[in-house]
Amino acid sequence: MQAYWLSIVGVLALCLLSVLLAIYSGSSKGRVGVLSGPVLPADDDNLLYRIDRVHMNSVEALAPFVVPALLAMMVGVGPATLAAIVWLHLAIRLAHLGVYIRGGNAAKGGSVRTILYVSGAVVTVVLVIVTGWAAIQ
Repeated sequence: MQAYWLSIVGVLALCLLSVLLAIYSGSSKGRVGVLSGPVLPADDDNLLYRIDRVHMNSVEALAPFVVPALLAMMVGVGPATLAAIVWLHLAIRLAHLGVYIRGGNAAKGGSVRTILYVSGAVVTVVLVIVTGWAAIQ
């Protein structure tokens, strides 16, 4: 597993990001007296809604990425290939977070935010394919 240290650190960073966003979302809701759960109004102009959604987007993207990343290590995907995929995904997630929290036109659905979210999903699909290919070889 030592060969995968860079990928492991990247996966741990993704997990830490999700936990930090949970804390940020929860504390943001607490400061304004909102209970846990969905934020209303569900509007991209509402900062609290964007904070909640960026957290949920992170959670939604985590398991479908982390599971194949761990499997990739088990089936012997090249360490450099896996590290590149993991860190690309992390960079996309961080860019998505920044765009979404900042707000404005780039954060509205169908714009930069959506492109970043879909890009992260595409990287996940690539990881699944690479891992599957390594498993059947």
